[in-house]
Amino acid sequence: MFDRRTRVSNLIHETRQDFAYRPRMRYDHRTVRLMRRAVPVIAVLVVTVLTVDLMILVRLPERSSEAVALQRSVATRSAQPVQDTRGGLVEARPTQAAAPPPVAPLTSIRQPHLFIVANKPLSSSVVAKITQTKGVRSVERADAAEVTLDGKRVQTLGVNPSTFRAYTPKPTAKSDRLWRNVSAGEVVVSFVLGNDGGMPLGKTFTTARQKLRVGAYATMGMGSIDAVVSKTTARALGIPQNNALVVSAPQVDSVALRRTLLRVLPKGGQIAVINPVLKAPEPPDRPANPGRTVWPADAFLAAPQIRTVLTAAISKLGRPYVWGAEGPDSFDCSGLVQWAYAQAGIAVPRVTHQQFVSGPQIPLDQAQPGDLLFWRNDPTNPGYVSHVAIYWGDGKMLHAPRTGDVVKLAPISTRNFAGVVRISPGVAAQVR
Repeated sequence: MFDRRTRVSNLIHETRQDFAYRPRMRYDHRTVRLMRRAVPVIAVLVVTVLTVDLMILVRLPERSSEAVALQRSVATRSAQPVQDTRGGLVEARPTQAAAPPPVAPLTSIRQPHLFIVANKPLSSSVVAKITQTKGVRSVERADAAEVTLDGKRVQTLGVNPSTFRAYTPKPTAKSDRLWRNVSAGEVVVSFVLGNDGGMPLGKTFTTARQKLRVGAYATMGMGSIDAVVSKTTARALGIPQNNALVVSAPQVDSVALRRTLLRVLPKGGQIAVINPVLKAPEPPDRPANPGRTVWPADAFLAAPQIRTVLTAAISKLGRPYVWGAEGPDSFDCSGLVQWAYAQAGIAVPRVTHQQFVSGPQIPLDQAQPGDLLFWRNDPTNPGYVSHVAIYWGDGKMLHAPRTGDVVKLAPISTRNFAGVVRISPGVAAQVR
C-alpha cells in the first residue's frame, strides 16, 4: 500500500474522497440521472480551482534567438529524491570581486493563492486596485516570460529576493544562502528541471548573451514556473518588468476573487489559482450527508480504449527520456501519458499535476491497467506532484523515469507515492 504519510492539499483530499469510485454499487434510473448531472458540476469545480498552467507569457524582444514565446505549458517532471538537506540543494557561491546586493532576513511566510500574468507591465493603478480589493492581504510584483535556458524552454520569474522569498515553500523561504545566490545573479531551477533535466548545481551556461550559473534547486509551486532569477538578471535576459503578480488572500474564496480581479486586469491578463481557499458548492439534488459519489461507468474509458492506451505506451519501450518531450521518439513522464491516451482519442492535460486532477482518486489495491500512478519526489516542495506512470497490471508500471534513462516497464515503487487516478475523459478534456 502507498505511504499513508503522504498528504494532498485539504481541498484535493476532500474532493477526491467524495469522488471515490465504487463499481459494485447498484443505483436506480433517477440516481444515475442525478449523478450524470453532478459529474460536470464537479468537473467544473476541479478545473476552475486546480488548473494552474494557462499562463501565456509575453514574447521577448527579438534581439536574441534564445528568447521564445510561450506556446504551451512546461511540465513538471519526475525526480529521484536526493539524500540531502536543504543545504545540499544550494550550491556554494564562488568568491566575487563585488559583494552582491544584500538580502533581507525572512520575517514571515505568506501563502500565495493567485498568480497573475499579463503581456505587458501591470500599471501602478492596476496593482493598487488589486491590493485594495477586499480580502487581498498582500501582493508581490515579479517579471515573467519563457526563456531558453541551456537549450530548454523554461518559464522564468524575475523577483526581488528579499520580498519574494516569503511567498515560497517554507524550506525555500528559510534558506538565506539560496536567496543570496539569486541576488548574486545565479538562477534557481526547480528540483525536477535540475535533477531530471540535466541542469546540475553549479552548471554554467550562456543564454541571451548572459552567463548564468545554477545556484540552487527550489520548486516554487506556482504553476509551471521552473526558474527564478533576480530582477537585475531578468532585465539582462530581456524579460519584461512587472508583468506578473503573486497575491496572498487567505480569508476569501479564491475563485470568486479571481473573477473580481479579472475585471481589473488589462486585456490578455490571466489569473491562475494556486493553494485555493474555497468551500465546495453542493451539486444539484445532492443530500446534505451523501457519503461518496458514485461515478457512472461511462465516465471512464471503455475497454478497447484502455487496450489502445496500453498498446501505444508499450510500443515506446526503450525510447529516451527528454525533459519536455511529447513524443513520438522521446518523452518525459507526463508527455508519455498524454501521447498514449491521445492514441485512443482521449485528450489529457500536458503536465503531471494537471493529470492528477483529471479523474477520481482510487485506492492502489483497486488500480486497473491504464490508471495513472503519481509520486511526490521533490524535497524542495514535498507536497508537489512531480512524477506519473501508467499502471500496467500485476504490480508493474510503464513510465519515462529521468534524463539518461528510457521508457521502461518496472515494478511499482511506493516511496513518496501520492495516489492513483482513473482518467475521466469528460474531466480531463476541461483541464488546461
